Amino acid sequence: MDMAALIAVVGVAFFFTYTNGFHDSANAIATSVSTRALTPRAALAMAAVMNLAGAFLGSGVAHTVSQGIIETPTGNQGMAILFAALVGAIAWNLVTWYFGLPSSSSHALFGGMVGAALAGGTEVIWSGVIDKIIIPMIVSPVVGLVGGFLVMLAILWLFRRANPHRAKRNFRVAQTASAAAMALAHGLQDAQKTMGIVVMALVISGHQSQSDPIPVWVKISCATMLSLGTYAGGWRIMRTLGRKIIELDPPQGFAAEATASTVMYITSFVFKAPISTTHVITSAIMGAGATKRIRAVRWGVAKNIVLGWFITMPAAALVAALVYWFVHLFWG
Repeated sequence: MDMAALIAVVGVAFFFTYTNGFHDSANAIATSVSTRALTPRAALAMAAVMNLAGAFLGSGVAHTVSQGIIETPTGNQGMAILFAALVGAIAWNLVTWYFGLPSSSSHALFGGMVGAALAGGTEVIWSGVIDKIIIPMIVSPVVGLVGGFLVMLAILWLFRRANPHRAKRNFRVAQTASAAAMALAHGLQDAQKTMGIVVMALVISGHQSQSDPIPVWVKISCATMLSLGTYAGGWRIMRTLGRKIIELDPPQGFAAEATASTVMYITSFVFKAPISTTHVITSAIMGAGATKRIRAVRWGVAKNIVLGWFITMPAAALVAALVYWFVHLFWG
């Protein structure tokens, strides 16, 4: 096995994690920043630390990524498939970041894996793709939307006699906790996805077997790169989530973050499903905002975001397939 191939794949995997961090930093903190519960830099620092901590909370999602989406390829061809999958995901991350579109880094990675695998003649585990990716991709935003709506309704009822100004001030404080919970869940979900890719590369290169635990250096490296990317910040996407969908107030921000983080913890620990943090928080924001009045949500912006969700996997798959064919000419 060419060691240079392993180093190249691991290096690109770390860069993908970095782009994931700055692309998805808005997921954890956009609502807190837009409601002025936290200053942008304080929010980013908190999110970076919680992302780092979240990466060490479990490994179920990493095992799903490394074993449940495509059959582990072999040799230099396997390295080329992983390299192409990551480049396809990075390309889509950068395009959507440039246009400020909160698409899913996770589904860009999964699309890249499927596209590169098909181009390289490696078997795709379609049952795993459907059960662990497609179904959660459809269900989790619906749960986020309905959950955000119901949690916000409960807040409105519980605090119906409270002083509005005092309640908003208290919810700004509460948002510090809900944003931290969101960032912790983001680290739990997204750092593990890259861990799964690095583990696949190590298995292909013969440095470990599928049954071995995830090496500590892999956990630390992926968590650190995600945190660094998070602290770099994704200001374009933050404006979309925090302002363009709806002008949030602190109770709505708290409801959205509490709902989204709960969904992410359940899917990580119970179902070990790699869901999109972007999908869940965006839909929860829509649900919480709709309690003000349905038309308060800018559904035109929401429609463009949802359209981007459906395009993400095919687009990343196409880019990854093209990259694989190009790389295969040189990699062999």
